[in-house]
Amino acid sequence: MGGAATRDAFGEAIVRVGGDDRVVVLTGDLRDSTRTEKFAETFPERFFDVGIAERNMLGIAAGLALSGKVPWAASFAAFVAGRFETLRVSVAYQEANVRIVGTHSGIGVGDDGYSQMALEDIAGIRALPNVSIVNPCDAIETERAVEYLVDHVGPAYLRLTRQKVDDVNAEGYRFEFGKAVQLRDGNDVAIFGTGATVQEALKAADSLAQGGVTARVVNAHTLKPFDEDAVLRAAADCRALVTVEDHSATGGLGSAVAEVLATRDGRAPLLVLGTRDFGESGSAEELYEKHGISGERVAESTQQFLERLE
Repeated sequence: MGGAATRDAFGEAIVRVGGDDRVVVLTGDLRDSTRTEKFAETFPERFFDVGIAERNMLGIAAGLALSGKVPWAASFAAFVAGRFETLRVSVAYQEANVRIVGTHSGIGVGDDGYSQMALEDIAGIRALPNVSIVNPCDAIETERAVEYLVDHVGPAYLRLTRQKVDDVNAEGYRFEFGKAVQLRDGNDVAIFGTGATVQEALKAADSLAQGGVTARVVNAHTLKPFDEDAVLRAAADCRALVTVEDHSATGGLGSAVAEVLATRDGRAPLLVLGTRDFGESGSAEELYEKHGISGERVAESTQQFLERLE
């Protein structure tokens, strides 16, 4: 199906929206990895490389936001979300209009191993009262999300991949903040994916269909605010729900869906698929398979889950 890493799509999109002189970009000695080098070349007066000093980067970004700019502070997701206390006090508590850009998310990082893998970032940032979270599934969704976030009011976290992902959406795709997208219909099971795992949910649906199981596939690109109605519709229509994410099974997409079911009278059983251990070195494909979030592993787990419910 082709496709690009969502960090690559971000790099192209941030240059396009850079015509707005409110837009400034910061990074911590990672302009190549975060794909911010083109912005640096095009708008050097609005680009700041602070070196390996992510706390300082976030503090500067907060100050720029409070002065009326729209700063995009970009680093590996593990590094930028790992500076949680600065996100908490300097960005969230101040209601600073910062765009926190975390690239190299999840075990999809691959060979670099756990120290470079953000597997807890969504869980931490979800706990902050006013920080939105957008986790796009492909290049076009990333581009549209960046365009939206220029005028969004409030702190926001944009979570991006190192690895290439399939093109899921058509060229005319319209991003709707806070609204999940149903990609397939089905009433046996609903599979919710986010970011890089949306393509795995689609593969799982294809595999399940061969055995006569119809799977609804939902792209939860906005994890906060979360589309509770999409969950409740799936719970009403389907025998069971499954979530799959390149993130800890605790605190991310699965937890968001479970919270809806627990508080809004949803009655569908739920299976949460995600990492349950520290990451490790290996290719993205090998790690997705080992940790149970590849398309085939999702299909197997879903089939077994449905059989237990019979």
